[in-house]
Amino acid sequence: MKFDANEPYNQLPDILPDERYWHLLSVYEQANKANRALAELKGRLSSIPNPKIFINTLSLQEAKDSSSIENVFTTNDKLFKAFTADSEADPHTKEVLRYGKALVDGFEVIKSKKEFSVELIEKIYRNIKNENDGIRDFQVYIGNDYRKLYTPPCCRGVILSKLYNWITVANSKSDEIDPLIKMAILHYQFEAIHPFKDGNGRTGRVINVLLLSAYDLLEDPVLYLSKYINEYKNDYYRLLLGVTEKNNWEEWILFILKAVEETAKYTLDKISSIIGLFNETKVKIQSEAPKIYSFELLETLFTQVYCKYAFLVEQGIASSRNTASKYLNRLVEIGILEKEKVGNEFIFKNKGLYELFKK
Repeated sequence: MKFDANEPYNQLPDILPDERYWHLLSVYEQANKANRALAELKGRLSSIPNPKIFINTLSLQEAKDSSSIENVFTTNDKLFKAFTADSEADPHTKEVLRYGKALVDGFEVIKSKKEFSVELIEKIYRNIKNENDGIRDFQVYIGNDYRKLYTPPCCRGVILSKLYNWITVANSKSDEIDPLIKMAILHYQFEAIHPFKDGNGRTGRVINVLLLSAYDLLEDPVLYLSKYINEYKNDYYRLLLGVTEKNNWEEWILFILKAVEETAKYTLDKISSIIGLFNETKVKIQSEAPKIYSFELLETLFTQVYCKYAFLVEQGIASSRNTASKYLNRLVEIGILEKEKVGNEFIFKNKGLYELFKK
């Protein structure tokens, strides 16, 4: 049956219906470039004593860009402050924070179990959207009142059948397909299944990063993949539809592989900049405030852009809020931190780290 944008696409083929599209030379050449860039990123992270210091900042950047693809906008400053302070955030910032949590929580599940399930996919969706529902049992469509661009499969039984096929392929380690090519195929298929009433794009982009862990390509959720997709958003949607309408797998797969290559390089540069700043800050504290220096304090300053008294007390770096206050205010005096009041509490911005995420 020919695809009709106005009818539920219940004839969406199972994954890997025609393997010739992922045996093309152009695809494998780009896959090699993407794999090399990702391997370099993974290797750099493995050489760092505590790569966890990058997770909060970089996962929030992924959350911010992925959400903006869906017209959910916030700023880095709002995002970093809301991640630290106890004050109320605006709805868009809250939604981006939920994406970040969904990404990190999902990554922990995959690292421990290495398997996808309907339950995990629904959990990611619920975290992002702050909803209690799951796989839809009603029709939705993509487009507007004048023109439907795509009508995904319906309803729950059909969707679950296609999701089980997706999960079988995602969890299979026996096929010979390159994992990054497989990720591109799985991403298209998930978006085409469109299992939820909303939030499918963001759920699918969280899953992209989780697939990298499931296939042992990345140890931590730090790849800033949505940056590239956001920059080429029109191409992203055009190529998704191109697979559905014209079976144009080559361009779609090349697009995703290029996204992996470019964002792996970008993330590596960002991590290198953070490491450079980390080392400069270490020298500055040791030379100008040696009495308060500890490696634990330095790590805490880089775990997220804003810090507060409670972080130092909770980590055992300071024995009391008064001691924490002395430490952080001393770092303000020597120019490392900047003090701000948000609601009823003071928070302290790592000025250098903040500037790195303005670029």
